Amino acid sequence: MIPRYTLPEMARLWSEESKLSIWLRIEILACEAQAELGVVPAAAVEVIKQKAKFDSHRVLEIEETVKHDVIAFLTNVAEYVGPESRHIHLGMTSSDLLDTALAVQMRQAGLLLVDKIKALREAVRQQALAHKHTVCIGRSHGVHAEPTTFGLKMAVWFAELDRHLQRLQRAIDTISVGKISGAVGTFAHLDPFVEEYVCKHLDLQPAPISTQILQRDRHAEFLATNALIGASLEKFAVEIRNLQRTEILEAEEPFGKGQKGSSAMPHKRNPITCERIAGLARVLRANAMAALENVALWHERDISHSSVERVILPDSTALLDYMLHQFTRIVRDLQVYPENMRRNLERTGGLVFSQQVLLALAQKGMAREEAYRLVQTHAMATWEDLNVGGKPAGFLERLLADKTIRQHLSAGEIRHCFDLHKNLRHVDTIFRRLGLEAA
Repeated sequence: MIPRYTLPEMARLWSEESKLSIWLRIEILACEAQAELGVVPAAAVEVIKQKAKFDSHRVLEIEETVKHDVIAFLTNVAEYVGPESRHIHLGMTSSDLLDTALAVQMRQAGLLLVDKIKALREAVRQQALAHKHTVCIGRSHGVHAEPTTFGLKMAVWFAELDRHLQRLQRAIDTISVGKISGAVGTFAHLDPFVEEYVCKHLDLQPAPISTQILQRDRHAEFLATNALIGASLEKFAVEIRNLQRTEILEAEEPFGKGQKGSSAMPHKRNPITCERIAGLARVLRANAMAALENVALWHERDISHSSVERVILPDSTALLDYMLHQFTRIVRDLQVYPENMRRNLERTGGLVFSQQVLLALAQKGMAREEAYRLVQTHAMATWEDLNVGGKPAGFLERLLADKTIRQHLSAGEIRHCFDLHKNLRHVDTIFRRLGLEAA
């Protein structure tokens, strides 16, 4: 069982205490680098490392007056450090601190999401293997198409989650950069060594070039990746919602003991968690759009992006973390009904094998258009009998009674067209392609 979701790690990561702790670490690392360059006395750095700390409540109190978060932070740190605080933030601008710290937070958030995707992928893998040969009907346009297996449905999800892992890792790499390059990125008052030193100790790469800020196409890529993962979760959830419809009921999200589906109708078992995931994916897409609008800033920097990011970055990563957690629970405890799958497959009396008959006729020399016309004629007549007249479907019987078809196909060959194994003989090959085998 998956424990109740409490958002502990992601919430701590985006907390004020966490942010200010990263700020302090960056400032101390910058002092260490300056000491190696001989710009700051080593003794002063030791004092800073011993005394430097902050009080988040005091920082907010100072900010009420100065209206500047970084100045408020530095002022509070100086209250603890004393005279040696003059060496802190030397040659730096606020965004050196803000953007580098934000990169640390985004990287850590991304790595948490990687773990969540891996957990979901494993749950999907287990379902794919368990239902590798669980036959069901495939649908296009919502209408019966040809047989497939429920395991293949899960295998499609598995492959999609694999791609998301690759995308997310690329996005993490893209945002895992810092900058300590000064007011417009020219290192006017800093040696580039300071940037290299700080980034190395934070598991970041130095930005090859920056202005006062890191360019926001990086952040947009990260949030677009979040939104794309959310879109897939929505897609998966919509599939379950459709399969849970009363007239289909091939799969159903978990319904816990004591759970209630409706205040009015005691019989209801609604796919509420899947619906929630489908709805929340819209928020991720909206946030990604906001990130795209943050890319175009004035000249070397304005701060129109800053207020937006304070909302969309914590919200999107926390939201996706929650969605992945919830959908992993759904997949692990998914109710699957193979008997209903088989019953739905057989509802049309074999119409789903029409292509097999068409191809068999063409392979025996009949013109494809003629073969299509013959098979469709019997298919449509069967459809009318089944859905209008309420008569038992007899597609196979109609084909067997057609003299033209029998001139090309024997009764055994026609019946062989209705063999499920023929349709699904390559399932093992598909699973091998995906590396989807029992651990």
